[in-house]
Amino acid sequence: MKIVIYGANETGSLIAAELFEDHDIIVINDEDSPCANIQKLDIEYVQGSGANISVLESVGIKDADIFIACSDNDEANIVACLTVTNMTKLKTVCFVSKKENVESLSLVRGSKYQRELMIDYVLWPEELMTQEIFRIITVPNAIDVENFANGKARLLEYRVEENTKFLNKKIKDCSFPDETLIVGITRDNTLFIPNGDTEIMINDKVIFMGSVYSLDILANRFFEEKTDVRQVTIIGGGNVGLMLAQNLEKANIKIKIIEFDYDRCVELTENLKSTLVINGDGANFALLEEERVAESDVVVSVTNNDEKNLLCSLLSKQLGVPKVITRVSKNANANLFEKVGIDVAISQNAAAIDDIENHLIKTEIEILATVERGQGRVLEICVPFNFKTDMIMNLKMPCKAIIAIIQRRNRVIIPRGTTQIMPFDNLIIFTTQENENVVLEYFKKCVK
Repeated sequence: MKIVIYGANETGSLIAAELFEDHDIIVINDEDSPCANIQKLDIEYVQGSGANISVLESVGIKDADIFIACSDNDEANIVACLTVTNMTKLKTVCFVSKKENVESLSLVRGSKYQRELMIDYVLWPEELMTQEIFRIITVPNAIDVENFANGKARLLEYRVEENTKFLNKKIKDCSFPDETLIVGITRDNTLFIPNGDTEIMINDKVIFMGSVYSLDILANRFFEEKTDVRQVTIIGGGNVGLMLAQNLEKANIKIKIIEFDYDRCVELTENLKSTLVINGDGANFALLEEERVAESDVVVSVTNNDEKNLLCSLLSKQLGVPKVITRVSKNANANLFEKVGIDVAISQNAAAIDDIENHLIKTEIEILATVERGQGRVLEICVPFNFKTDMIMNLKMPCKAIIAIIQRRNRVIIPRGTTQIMPFDNLIIFTTQENENVVLEYFKKCVK
């Protein structure tokens, strides 16, 4: 596919890096100073405005398949998408950062004021990140949470610590609950798919998939989890802080927000019902002690500054907070933050890029979720009608992949080796990024 990206910033560089190996990528940028990561890629770069007709014509916009506007200016992105729509029929993706723009653009997608579809896909990365943080908060000790099969199955990721009961044991020797599978392990920032002889080591990040019931048993048996999260402190009262607090209020969780700007504190107070809003600096250790932040089950630092988020998070860890979740704007900072002790570092761009790949790029394969900065993929594949029924143990897939969940009509099955695969089954498969297309090709060819 030919994809034109407007915006050579952190977001644009991540999208280009993710897609350039399989697609023809052209990047347009207002200034003649692209992000350093863009310059490292073997792609075409054009200086100019994404809303300029001459610039768009010069990159062959009429021959493109997708236009992605992800500059740092909402209005520029909107105008660029509308210009492209008037010139061509290709799909448009518009990144926005303001709630009012999301609400306004909703008019072009299904409202009574709609005349014709002007922008195909509107992405608000902060909203996607908020949803991800909320999922992780609601499962104590887990560092990643994904739901599948209409909430009947889940993926949970845990970090192995000194008190973890299966530390230094082989997987085959661990008595995990039925309907629970270990599908991946990240060690030294590298994800791999284990087997029964794999030994679980300190600081490993272990990924489980299974039924919600079995994973609840796993959490209580091996991680001694509390039944719920009672109190959360949010540092940073911007869009993410506000939306997260609103979601947590609905879950009847006690919340504090620490926000430096007084006027923003007033706005937060007007928009929240039961949240305690504190005007102060979340990087002030004395303030954190005074406000008894150590009593929180979770601290979430979501200011717009990576360095401040790191400092606030480290101070929270020093106070003894069990789980600290930190927002990162620069994707490269995520691994660094976790290396120095932050439990979960989340990039607001990661979920947005997943959405683009899933809804606009992929056609024969659906990516339900990505884990570990895109190293792992959870795929959904429908078994062809002419596939001959066979047991999983008899399948000879050419790469490492685990069939973790089978959806058969209204049933959800967590399979074993003797479980049969049937035509029209929906398989939820865990594999690595480099093997996703290999898995798809296998099921396309494996018909008898």
